[in-house]
Amino acid sequence: MSSLADFQNEIYLAGLGEVLPGFPTDLTRLEALAERRLSAPAFGYVAGSAGSESTARANREAFDRWRIVPRMLRDVAERDLSVEVLGTVMSAPVVLAPIGVQSIFHPEGELAVARAAASTGLTMVLSTAASHAMEEVAEANGEGSRWYQLYWPKDRELAVSFLERAKAAGYTALVVTLDTFTLAWRPRDLDQAYLPFLRGIGVANYFSDPVFQKAVGGPVTDANRDMALVHWVANFGNPSLTWSDLVFLREHWDGPIALKGVQHPDDARQAVDAGMDGIIVSNHGGRQVDGAIGSLDALPGVVEAVGDQAAVLFDSGIRTGSDVAKALALGAKAVLVGRPYAYGLALGGEVGVRHVLRCLQAELELTLTLAGVTRPGELGPDFVVPAP
Repeated sequence: MSSLADFQNEIYLAGLGEVLPGFPTDLTRLEALAERRLSAPAFGYVAGSAGSESTARANREAFDRWRIVPRMLRDVAERDLSVEVLGTVMSAPVVLAPIGVQSIFHPEGELAVARAAASTGLTMVLSTAASHAMEEVAEANGEGSRWYQLYWPKDRELAVSFLERAKAAGYTALVVTLDTFTLAWRPRDLDQAYLPFLRGIGVANYFSDPVFQKAVGGPVTDANRDMALVHWVANFGNPSLTWSDLVFLREHWDGPIALKGVQHPDDARQAVDAGMDGIIVSNHGGRQVDGAIGSLDALPGVVEAVGDQAAVLFDSGIRTGSDVAKALALGAKAVLVGRPYAYGLALGGEVGVRHVLRCLQAELELTLTLAGVTRPGELGPDFVVPAP
C-alpha cells in the first residue's frame, strides 16, 4: 500500500527539476507567513487567544514536557496509520477541527477545506459558525467524511433544524462545543473592534436555516439583515445548559456524539454517564479561559477516568507530527488540528490546506516509523517519558 510518508519523496524528486515546495514543510513557520498575508483583524482572530494568551502558551509548553523514546529493530517495513473513530474510517488519526468564519482567510473558506480534507482521506468538522452553508460544504466534500459541530443555540427549534440539516447532508457524527456559550475577553479582537459575525460573516448556517428565516420574517435580505444579526446575537449561546440537557441531543441525533471542551476527569465521567460516545479534551486553543491548564496536561486524567467507555480525542496546540504522536501515546484515539490548516488556507486556499495535511500525515508516519511503531494502536505510555 502507498505510504503517507511518500510525500517527502515527491518533494525531493521535484527538487531534481529545481522545483521547491510552495509552502514551508515546517508547519510552525506558517503563522508568521500568514500574518504577512492577512489583514490585522483577520490574523488577530485566528491567532489570538483569551486574555494574556497564557493558555495558548501552556498548550505548547505541555508538549515540551514529554519526550519520545524510540525503539529499534522492530520491523517497521509495513505501516498503516488508518483508524476508525466514532464510526468513521480515516487515513490517519488526524481530524480537521471546526474553525468558523473561514472566508476571512480565503474567499472559498470551508469549501476549499472540504475538498482538501476529502483528497487526503481525513475527516473535517464543520463549524456552526461557517462562512458557507453546511449543504454547500457537504457538496464540496463529496465522498469525504465529515462531522458537524454544534454551537447550541437558545432556540431549541433552531437547534433541531441544524441537526436535521446536518444529518441530511451526510455529516455522520455530532461534535458539541461546551466551552463557548459566550465569547471570552480576547484583546486582539477587542483592540481591532472586530467581531466578524456582526459584519455578517460566519452566519451562513443561520441565515440559510428555515427556522431562523421564519423568526426574522423570511429570507435574509438587506431589508431584514439588521434584525437577523440581532436575532443571531440573542441565540448564539446558552449559558443555562446543564448535563441533563444532553438528553435533548440524544432525542434528535441518532449518530455518535462527542463533547468538545472537557478538561476535568469528573466532567468526563459525567459525559460517559450521559451516554456520550466521545470526549474531546480541549481548551479551544486557549481562546476561552486565560490561565487554564494546558490541554495535553489534562489528557491523561481524562483518559484514565473514561477507560474504554468512550473515545477520547485531543485538541489544542497540535503543530507537528511529533505532537500528534505524543497525544496518541497519552491515550487519544485521534487529534484535532486547527490553526495550521487555517494558515495553509490563508496562504494558498485548497492547495495550501492540502499541503499542511500531507505534511502532518507524512511527519506523523515518519515519527512513528523511526520510533519503532507501525500503527497508531501500538502507541502507549511507554512511548514517551517526562522531560528531565
